[in-house]
Amino acid sequence: MPSERYEILLPLKYNDGTAVEPEKFQETRRELVSQFGALTMEVSPLAGLWVSGEREYQDELIRFVVDTEATPETNEFFQTLKERLKDRFRQIEIWVTAYPIRLI
Repeated sequence: MPSERYEILLPLKYNDGTAVEPEKFQETRRELVSQFGALTMEVSPLAGLWVSGEREYQDELIRFVVDTEATPETNEFFQTLKERLKDRFRQIEIWVTAYPIRLI
């Protein structure tokens, strides 16, 4: 079965500049490990910049990565998770991307 890599970018700060509580990252980590049995985390902050309407946002982000089988159920899981993460991290958008991978 083909595999996919799912990457999730999570902000270290809310849009008002206050720090996101560590528990929110831990909850997300637990959900992913419970569902897929493994997770890679890139905790060195990544810099992001984006514009919505007239406002410019600067983000510091961490990346969660999950490699798993590409199934409709997996895709549905990540679509549902994305909506929970938008609420959890009080974001207009959470960037979740999927890439086909080939294991060697």
